[in-house]
Amino acid sequence: MRLVLVAALTLLSACALPRSGPTKGEIYAGSVERGGNANVVYVNDQVTRAANFVPTYGFSSGFRNAGQVGADEIRPGDVLGLSIWENVDDGLLTSLGSSSTNLQEIQVDSAGYIFVPYAGRVRAAGNSPEQLRQIITQRLSTQTPDPQVTVARVAGDGATVSVMGKVVSQGVYPIERPTRALSAMLARAGGVSIAPEIAVVTVKRGNDMGKVWLTDLYSGQNDIALRPGDIILVEEDQRNFTAIGALGGQTRVPLDNDMISAVEAIAMVGGLNSNLADPTGVFILRDEPESVASRVLGKRVSGSQRMAYVLDLTKPNGLFLARDFLIRDEDTVYVTEAPYVQWNKVLSAITGGVRQADNLSKLGN
Repeated sequence: MRLVLVAALTLLSACALPRSGPTKGEIYAGSVERGGNANVVYVNDQVTRAANFVPTYGFSSGFRNAGQVGADEIRPGDVLGLSIWENVDDGLLTSLGSSSTNLQEIQVDSAGYIFVPYAGRVRAAGNSPEQLRQIITQRLSTQTPDPQVTVARVAGDGATVSVMGKVVSQGVYPIERPTRALSAMLARAGGVSIAPEIAVVTVKRGNDMGKVWLTDLYSGQNDIALRPGDIILVEEDQRNFTAIGALGGQTRVPLDNDMISAVEAIAMVGGLNSNLADPTGVFILRDEPESVASRVLGKRVSGSQRMAYVLDLTKPNGLFLARDFLIRDEDTVYVTEAPYVQWNKVLSAITGGVRQADNLSKLGN
């Protein structure tokens, strides 16, 4: 009977019993040192410092250096209406017996100019209606005494931006004196409708685009001045990691913050499964960019590298290292099963088979 049991154990251990993934030994067997294509690296303080590269969001100098626009700035394509009063009976523009004339539907051309009789070609774009009124008044005053001019926008968007996404009130908003900066415009739209720590703000300006964490808008350089035509999009952080293996849950998990540690990532899926997990075999799998991989490995490498970072939570400083090691977008957190788990499965399969055979024998008798 003993020989039969040993033979059964040997046979079953060689079979592919159900498990959650590769063993710690199988991952080591795929390392570069053993002819594989993954760099297996034990995490220590030096590795943590070298690997904790977190891609940051921010605006380019073109966004940061743009000056503020004036309130209600005229743009190409706008349609203006002018009214001109003259202090004489027979003025330049007015007819006999009338003291004023109306010039309606004057469209600002693509170069930003309009034509006003006796004032000539006047630059309108970039000026507010009040500034344009002063320019036209000055030009006409050399030809008619004390002209009075009003300028109004008949049609056109003026200096506006579009605010979309996870805000309380989406819409097209004018750039006014209180809303010339990005943070003020978001407040004008009612603020964000998601948790601030996971909100990412993207600004599209022509062919350029930049994004920033909402919480980083409080620094001066990221709270940029808005320009006419800007598109502002607020959305949830799209970064995530995958958790598999001997964990409380196996799923794809949003990062939910700009920085998440390995300990926090494990806690987010219910922690280690106490009946299955091997705390000496917690792996963080990722494709590391060339510059970071070179720092971690201490040698020059070419191109991105597959890295398997190993955390041993049983070491005295293991939890501290896991607390300091940061998880990045598209990481895979994999926890191996403890060695005894596979043997338990083998024994369960054997004893279950023996019991089933015994039951069948009794039924036959």
